[in-house]
Amino acid sequence: MINRVVLVGRLTKEPVLRKTQSNTSVASFTCAVNRRFQNQDQQADFINCVSWNRTAEFISQYGRKGALVGIEGRIQTRSYDDASGKKVYVTEVVCDSIQLLESKAVNESRNSGDINMPNEPQMDYYSNQEEYVEDLGSPSLDISSDDLPF
Repeated sequence: MINRVVLVGRLTKEPVLRKTQSNTSVASFTCAVNRRFQNQDQQADFINCVSWNRTAEFISQYGRKGALVGIEGRIQTRSYDDASGKKVYVTEVVCDSIQLLESKAVNESRNSGDINMPNEPQMDYYSNQEEYVEDLGSPSLDISSDDLPF
């Protein structure tokens, strides 16, 4: 069985870093990931994520609201009883690795409101990736399943 998740999205707020009783770092954050529909408006899913140890320290130190991140991990479900005794179920992505996918200058300029950064392609958060590639003048690839090695 396989439980593997790969996400590319934007942080919805600053990651929260905490320490366990055994002094282990744990960071929690939410990642907004676009759904792609043909001929429809785009929608976003807001996915709860958690990271541990050095990965938690990395994302809490360098991850900022709006940052474009790549996440690899696994889906985990857990439950607990809240203060009123009601059972609460949580589904989240446990991150094995996190990568920042934009330069620091682009992320800072977006957060400060400076939209026109030189030498950096601009991509609307809700834009269609295929349209973005065509706008750059890159040729499109036509790959059929017969071309794949597996």
